[in-house]
Amino acid sequence: MTTMARARPPSVDRILGILAAEQVEVSERDALVALVRDVLEEERQRLAAGAPPTPDGELADAVTDRLDRLDDPELTIPPHVINATGVILHTNLGRSPWPRAARLAAVAAARSYGYLEFDPESGRRGQRFRAGEDHLVAMTGAEDALVVTNNAAALALAVGLAGRRGAVVVSRGELVEIGGGVRIPDVLARAGVRLIEVGTTNRTRAADFEAPLAAGAARVVLRVHPSNFAIRGFTESADLAEVAAIAHEHGAIVVDDLGSGALLDTALFGLAHEPTPSERLAQGADLVLFSGDKLVGGPQAGLVVGRADLVERLRRDPLARAVRPDKAILAAVAATLAVYRAGRAALDIPIWQLIAREPAQLRARAEWIVGTAAGATGRSDIDIVDLESPVGGGSLPGQVLPSVGVAVPFASAARAAATLRSGPDRILARIIDDAIVFDLRTVAPFDDGTIVRRIGELAAPRR
Repeated sequence: MTTMARARPPSVDRILGILAAEQVEVSERDALVALVRDVLEEERQRLAAGAPPTPDGELADAVTDRLDRLDDPELTIPPHVINATGVILHTNLGRSPWPRAARLAAVAAARSYGYLEFDPESGRRGQRFRAGEDHLVAMTGAEDALVVTNNAAALALAVGLAGRRGAVVVSRGELVEIGGGVRIPDVLARAGVRLIEVGTTNRTRAADFEAPLAAGAARVVLRVHPSNFAIRGFTESADLAEVAAIAHEHGAIVVDDLGSGALLDTALFGLAHEPTPSERLAQGADLVLFSGDKLVGGPQAGLVVGRADLVERLRRDPLARAVRPDKAILAAVAATLAVYRAGRAALDIPIWQLIAREPAQLRARAEWIVGTAAGATGRSDIDIVDLESPVGGGSLPGQVLPSVGVAVPFASAARAAATLRSGPDRILARIIDDAIVFDLRTVAPFDDGTIVRRIGELAAPRR
């Protein structure tokens, strides 16, 4: 019995020759060869499965298609999305947009060389760019400051002050999961320090810290602000000033992880008061850690403020090099903090703009959307609804802001929502009672027209 030879794909050189004849040019030949090999490997798998061979010219076209797709912004830049969920710090959407000053600073830093670690006077290596750290010192009253990649990195650095096989004292009510499955006990274990738990889940007093500190069992007290959860009922939290007094009496330090870390008084915006870094330092914390991309409203970063000697120890820690931001992030952080120092945060930083929006303004926009969409679709069941918008991002748990939205009923709201999430103008909205609901607190006014158009594309009258 005769077995026919299985077809094989052409050689790499054959496809490269076709591409050369078509004047497909690249500066790095190895990159083109890698793409050709990928295409030919897929062709080899097709042939092994019994598929007919693909003409050589079409294989070459597949390579050029892949080259073209590598230049597609949708493959290299997260797609623009209209956030109609009402969640201001939407973690899955990259949290809040950056202020304009931060965007411009990041682009300027990225597009050219700059004095990142250079002393122009001596012509030698100098101190790393620290404009953002200087802003933090000025705003919080700290002796020194440090900027790292995120708050989890700041925490990992700070607990290392306990030393290898040292111990950190934490209230049982603060052994939280900070997001992404990362838990405080795991952070401590990874840093090589022991955890000493005090108090209970719902009640911890300052006196609970006395025994391990007096015995010299630990030299670091970690306070973790419950910025992403709330415990209610029969509860008690240890006063920071009292804990700091006990810690300092026994030669220990207090590290206070604020999580979100507001630089404006959230109570001025109708929300519960969120502790500020300057308040925590005044109450006795030696180091305060917080995020740059939550209530601060800038790029992702971990911000550390506090005693100069402790900050310097963090700066010299070998781990600090692994978690230091690049020049674009440093520039964006500095620009964001400069907005605060200029007294323009409520005007120029998006998160505070979104928090400050008045329901009456949102209602006026909702009326325009409903009227325009109803006229375009002939539907009379598009309604204005009152909503509550959470701050999100693990900040201010249980705190909501009154908002206004537009509700559009659908036979399959899930299918409609999936359609809205695709296409050139993506919209992420809520589903409430078989209706798509657009919460306008997190929608820019110039996107109202896009919402009307997408409603028109979807909203045939429901049967």
